[in-house]
Amino acid sequence: MQIQLSQKERMLLEDNKHQEEICVVKYQNYAGQAQDPQLKQLFNTLATEEQHHFDMINQMLQGQQPTMGHTQQQAAQPQQTTYQGVMGNTGDKILCSDLLSTEKYVSGTYNTGVFEAVSPIVRQTLQHIQQDEQRHGEQLFNYMNSHGMYSVQ
Repeated sequence: MQIQLSQKERMLLEDNKHQEEICVVKYQNYAGQAQDPQLKQLFNTLATEEQHHFDMINQMLQGQQPTMGHTQQQAAQPQQTTYQGVMGNTGDKILCSDLLSTEKYVSGTYNTGVFEAVSPIVRQTLQHIQQDEQRHGEQLFNYMNSHGMYSVQ
């Protein structure tokens, strides 16, 4: 099925594609810098999911209906992950804090696209990706909270 994009949708998708590219690079780079093996694994998993988001946006920009199978499988996993281990080091805390801020920002950019998309396929895909981004933020928060990096009072 071909998707006809409005000029506005194309512009929003290009912006989101750029943000996804930044996310992929950050997660990959930070996985190499993280000290905790569990955190490295989380970053690598999220890098793969961000790459899938990038690919879905690219498909829409090419007029194709996106393939959402990968992230639907991920979304079926439990929403809350418990992280065990010692308190993380300062470097890991900085990496997590930066990525949590990035996820907050990226999730917000999808909000605009959801409200301004004409195509139901584009809107539903952006909603799907936004939910994934929110789940990524939750996973980062849970890791940080369980490692004494983010205190909730």
